[in-house]
Amino acid sequence: MAALWGALAGVVIAVGASAAVFWVTHRLFGLVERRWAVVTATSGVLAGGAAGAVASGLRSGADSTPLLGGSQLSWIVGGAAVFGLAGAAVGMLRPPSAKRTSAMQSRLRALTFVGPAMLFVALGLIIPLLRTIYLSLFDKAGTGFRGLANYGDIFTNAQSLDLSGWAGIFGSQLFWGSVILFAFAAVIALVRGRRRGVKADISASTVGIGIGGGLLLSFAVFANLRGTVMNNLWWVVAVTFLSTALGLLAAVIADRTKRESFAKSLIFLPMAISFVGAGIIWRFMYIARPPQKSQTGLLNAIWVWLGTLRPSTGGAWIAVAVLATVTAMLAALCAFGVRRRQSALAIGSATAAIPLLWLIYRFMGPGVGGSVMGPNGEPIAGTILFVQESPFNNVWLMVVLIWIQTGFAMVILSAAIKAVPADLIEAARVDGADERQVFFQVTLPTIVPTITVVMTAMIVLVMKVFDIVRVMTNGNFGTQVIANEMWQRSFTEFNLGLGSALAVVLFLGVVPVMGLNVRRMQRGE
Repeated sequence: MAALWGALAGVVIAVGASAAVFWVTHRLFGLVERRWAVVTATSGVLAGGAAGAVASGLRSGADSTPLLGGSQLSWIVGGAAVFGLAGAAVGMLRPPSAKRTSAMQSRLRALTFVGPAMLFVALGLIIPLLRTIYLSLFDKAGTGFRGLANYGDIFTNAQSLDLSGWAGIFGSQLFWGSVILFAFAAVIALVRGRRRGVKADISASTVGIGIGGGLLLSFAVFANLRGTVMNNLWWVVAVTFLSTALGLLAAVIADRTKRESFAKSLIFLPMAISFVGAGIIWRFMYIARPPQKSQTGLLNAIWVWLGTLRPSTGGAWIAVAVLATVTAMLAALCAFGVRRRQSALAIGSATAAIPLLWLIYRFMGPGVGGSVMGPNGEPIAGTILFVQESPFNNVWLMVVLIWIQTGFAMVILSAAIKAVPADLIEAARVDGADERQVFFQVTLPTIVPTITVVMTAMIVLVMKVFDIVRVMTNGNFGTQVIANEMWQRSFTEFNLGLGSALAVVLFLGVVPVMGLNVRRMQRGE
């Protein structure tokens, strides 16, 4: 059987080579002279003779009998005659017009440049994709056909998608926090609208508060709807929004500093670290040792130290004094904003003062930090299990990727802000707009396409997140994501069918985002 396939392959190669010679001779040169008929006939004779030699020279079995029968000479002569006549016929064809010949030559030149790239795309992307889709329809060993059963296992397995905790959304503190923020934004919009004679005045401050409420609501949803798929969606929402928002904030602030390059270099520096390296760094920062031992993780060491600051100690009074001073300054800013009717300044100052008031209360009362008083009055460390406590350990893992990608968003958005025409900004200032109005009504609408590009790139990156989860938790403690589960199913459990199905699901999740980005770029062009 193998010999038969080899014979067929040899014949196909010979036929393809001769056909290529015929086509190039006729299409490129477009000549009908006898000498070109002789050239094509000669190439046909050579190709046919080679095909006949391959077909007749193959042997089958231990007896070495000819596979296709007949003598070798008859196969060579027959092949040479058939291909030679075909070549002579092609050589005598009527030549195409000069216009068609030029068009064919242009296409051939384009194919010469594009062909190798398309070949690599096919070998590295298309063929593996088709192979993965094919394997996703089979069982663990890749031999028994299962159809779409693997996909059914993904979306019906509680480890992948668990919606049983939906009722807990409405009892979550995050949910009620989002309701308070939505109500606060609505009240502000209604009050401002009544002053201006409209039903509701939606400004930057109300939109910002509403976005904060939406972020809290999304956290409430993803914290109660668990599973690998929901974890991936949580990563997409949180990392994409926070990285873009922080990058935009850093771009605006850095552009107004004297040492702009230095500030941007510090923010962009994490981009130089690999995801694996960043995961290891933050894993050391999150380490929580037993209470009897000193804490080596930076965050837990600070948390435990704060717990030692009790109202009876001088450190607590110093902390209270500093917090009270900052709170008084924020209150003054709030009053200034009220007098000048700058709602954004007033609301922002009041919002920033709320957590400071809470810290003052904690320092004066039950205390802050990870220490409790023991029976003998000694402080006992109480650490935070950052990567072990589900479901918000996912958030601490997201912090690593946000830390890395904020620099990327800052660089792109900073370039977009600098590209805003100066005439638009000057015209807005001449019309009496302040800096806040210039940014939200001129700069921000202008850079919306760039923000869309940044968010699209973030979504594609976050959908494929693997390294950070692999290094820090390996998917344990409820932190599993699709890419890491695909790795475990395919290369740890050797379940080719389910691993391939997870890869296809991940691919289908990325494709729509890429399609939208391509369409946006085409419209821009």
